[in-house]
Amino acid sequence: MSEALKSRAVLEWPTLALLIACYMGWALATTWAAAFWLPLGIVLAAIFVALHSSLCHEALHGHPFRDDRLNEALVFPALALFIPYRRFRDTHLAHHRDAVLTDPYDDPESNYMDPEVWATLPRWVQRVLAFNNTLLGRLLVGPLVGQVAFVHSDWRAIRAGDRAVRDAWLWHVPAVALVLAWLVWVAAMPLWAYLIAAYAGLSILKIRTFLEHRAHEKAPGRTVIIEDRGPLALIFLNNNLHVVHHMHPRVPWYRLPRLYAANRARYLSRNGGYLYRSYGEIFRKHFFRAKDPVPHPIWPVPKDGA
Repeated sequence: MSEALKSRAVLEWPTLALLIACYMGWALATTWAAAFWLPLGIVLAAIFVALHSSLCHEALHGHPFRDDRLNEALVFPALALFIPYRRFRDTHLAHHRDAVLTDPYDDPESNYMDPEVWATLPRWVQRVLAFNNTLLGRLLVGPLVGQVAFVHSDWRAIRAGDRAVRDAWLWHVPAVALVLAWLVWVAAMPLWAYLIAAYAGLSILKIRTFLEHRAHEKAPGRTVIIEDRGPLALIFLNNNLHVVHHMHPRVPWYRLPRLYAANRARYLSRNGGYLYRSYGEIFRKHFFRAKDPVPHPIWPVPKDGA
């Protein structure tokens, strides 16, 4: 039986257990830890916000249950505040069309721009986006840059009559309200501190997305492998083995390392050796130095999937 088929258990206990632990950790971060020492509560809350976002990623790929509605219900509280789950789901599944990876128009998660559009931007916007292409910039301004672009795009879709986008934002309101109710009635953490934690949680996620795709003529060569097994790999639920996830999107997070270890040469051959040994290597190489230009360097993007 294939790894993908074996992954489709009726209930995946490791994912469910981790989700329960995530909510418990988040609750302790916003209550006990925040009361003990607010900076500690902010740091812990940021970590659990990032972990919850990774669990949302698992949910939209069909984990821990086969029922997508149940999976959505499990991650319903919007701990990260800013991203509606259903918009994340729809844009991320569109991103999984490997033939259009990195395309500024067809890949919703692309960080590249059409060179002609780039040339029309004010100089200050170009500077902000260029800074955003360093790891330091992605941590500091990345969540804001991404949110502005995301909301702008969705607002245009809503004005054009896209009901699915509108409904996703409406459904996001009670998901945020649950978190705000907790902060008002239960938590020891003030709202301003939680906003910092939520932003920091998104910054942590930007470490993962920073270079997981590159401009490459062949679609299989666009997706990275980062052989990290430390705390960040856990927070990202092994999605640092990104080409493995793209090839087997229905395989749960806890099976990815074994799958990669059993077929390492195959995956590295497929992605053209696009490999980093650890997140430490990425910080050393790209904390102050951009990995890529903002305008797509091989525009238009080849889409033959070769």
